[in-house]
Amino acid sequence: MKAIFSSLRRAARAFALTCASALFMNSLFVAATAQTSTMNRAAAQKLTEEQRIVHVLNRLGFGVRPGDVERVERMGLNNYIEQQLNPERIDDSFLDAKLKSYPTLQLTTGELLARYPQPNQLLRRLQRTGQLPPELAALVQQRQQGQQAQQSPQQTQGQAQENKTAMPAQDKQADAANPDAEKLIGEAQNAQLNPQAAKQQAQDADPQRRAYRQAIVEYMRENGLENPQRIMAELDSSRVIRAVYTKRQLQEVMVNFWENHFNIYAQKGADRWFLTSYDRDVIRPNALGNFRDLLEATAKSPAMLFYLDNFQSVSPNAQINRAMFRRQQADIGGGDQMRAGGLFGGARMRDGEARARMQARMAKQQQGQSAQQRPAQQQNRPKRGINENYARELMELHTMGVDGGYTQKDVTEVARAFTGWTIYQPRGGGIYGDDAGQDSRAGTFFFNSRTHDDGEKTVLGQKIAGGGGMEDGEKVLDILVAQPSTAKFIATKLCRYFVSDDPSPALVARVADSFHKSNGDIKTTLRAIFSSPEFNSSDARRAKIKTPFELAVSAIRTLGADTDARPALTQWISKMGEPLYGYIAPTGYPDVATYWVNTGALLERLNFSLALVSNRIPGTRVDLSRFVGDDANSSRAVDQKGVVDRFLDVVLQNDISPKSREVLMKQLTDQMDAPITTTPDATAREKNVSAARREQQQAGATVGNPEVARIAALVIGSPEFQRQ
Repeated sequence: MKAIFSSLRRAARAFALTCASALFMNSLFVAATAQTSTMNRAAAQKLTEEQRIVHVLNRLGFGVRPGDVERVERMGLNNYIEQQLNPERIDDSFLDAKLKSYPTLQLTTGELLARYPQPNQLLRRLQRTGQLPPELAALVQQRQQGQQAQQSPQQTQGQAQENKTAMPAQDKQADAANPDAEKLIGEAQNAQLNPQAAKQQAQDADPQRRAYRQAIVEYMRENGLENPQRIMAELDSSRVIRAVYTKRQLQEVMVNFWENHFNIYAQKGADRWFLTSYDRDVIRPNALGNFRDLLEATAKSPAMLFYLDNFQSVSPNAQINRAMFRRQQADIGGGDQMRAGGLFGGARMRDGEARARMQARMAKQQQGQSAQQRPAQQQNRPKRGINENYARELMELHTMGVDGGYTQKDVTEVARAFTGWTIYQPRGGGIYGDDAGQDSRAGTFFFNSRTHDDGEKTVLGQKIAGGGGMEDGEKVLDILVAQPSTAKFIATKLCRYFVSDDPSPALVARVADSFHKSNGDIKTTLRAIFSSPEFNSSDARRAKIKTPFELAVSAIRTLGADTDARPALTQWISKMGEPLYGYIAPTGYPDVATYWVNTGALLERLNFSLALVSNRIPGTRVDLSRFVGDDANSSRAVDQKGVVDRFLDVVLQNDISPKSREVLMKQLTDQMDAPITTTPDATAREKNVSAARREQQQAGATVGNPEVARIAALVIGSPEFQRQ
């Protein structure tokens, strides 16, 4: 089987080169025609009814499932579009039943923080309850004493008293937790989800480490605690499950669009605990609603507050507990540091660059000030004040766009308006002394009037009177949504998403006008796009390159496959270049072909197609016999042309360019690149197929004809299927 897949990959590599060239040339063609086409030309190039149905199913959804074209023909395309614009009218009980197997999706953020604790949080709980193994407690004690010995002798009595009263003794001790203790806790948590890890840990030569992990596992089991990795694993899987099975396809497409527009990076500190609520409570209810409501929901979302650091943005004159502020600063850990000027332009420093700049800054401070002038304790103290990260990205990426006409003064004024918009107990109840998990408000939005800048502000020439409190930020949102530049920016992104990489200025202007006149109504804005001549033209058809997520989901849907979206599937999406919630910069993934089209990426796409149709992705099963009958599972030679024609009909509705068909057939008939095609030696062929079946069975895969699988994979990998 390995030899067979090696030959398949060699064929795929050659095919990928041709696909890359075809896709690149197509993207250039689309860009050129978008710049030169007029509305009359677009109107003249209308699609046939079947082509338009397939076009709509691809753009308003994640591909065509068997029977979808006929179903839409019966109900009428315009009726289908209107139905999709009103998802509350669509029964989605089949999907709802599937989602019940993901318990974390139903939990509040506070419950997630309590039931799926970080290793350092669990360490604190073990300390409070006296269940920390004595040897681990001794390690923690040693580290604490070592850190105390390194503290500056010049620390004032007032500072010491402030720190003492700010946190319980156990929490201060846990802050000095030995990394080895946290590592052991992390290993014990990992064993819950990973049987292989559990097996390896059971073979640990150190009996003490085994005993420590066992004690931790027992504590977690008795208290209903689980591995926090499960939170993102279930959220990632649910995204795939929803896209594959939902009947509310446009709703899911818009969730995909807005979660990229309002991007959050999951690996920044506590955001992995906040993203479940972000998806469920912020994006989904507003995906087809009003943009102003959606914007406010994201502004108040703990996920956004944490990701863009606004949760620790305070008025410089605010009176707050310094030790608590330092704890908030520590909560930021987990994300890369920003370049100077915040997140402007979406650029972030790499880890090495961040460390180099931090070291240079610290060295400069040490050279400029002596220990007598500034105690070491004060040198390391975080600076309180306004954080402009969210304010800048709110205008540049969420509303007006980089050329929207705002100034640095506007950024500062907006940041002032959002001081005090923060998170209640961002690391969960019990971290600052309460009983763990008892406070349902943990990890929720909280307006802290004591840290808000209550002075008068001027944003884009409009005055906001002082004393408004939380309403200052809400007024800023009203001002931003009403800007013509916001209407143009949102219209441009939606047109780029649904029509082409370079939509015509005329189309953008009409869509922006609909957005503005409807006060940001998303459905009205989308209707302007879907009814436009540009959207319904042949130029727009297959003008967009599918992202890895769109490709994976559309391939599963087109082949009528079943999946439970295990990590193996989401890992394939990551391998193809689009880890879910994995884009670091707040810009989100680029929505243009040039970002996705290159030979290496296309080769991974073809490898995914081979794995999918050969049933080598655990938890995902394709039955090719529904398309080609007994040929899918037989060991005899197949009629290549007949099988190709059948898959072209199912996958592409027989709509493929002569060049693509020629390349596909060449790959199938080239004996050097594809040695598993029919040979005169029937005995040798039978031996090859039998060996392939044995390896497939050992891997838990469905037995099938490798030649049929290769044909299906090459059709899925064709330029026509890679586009939508």
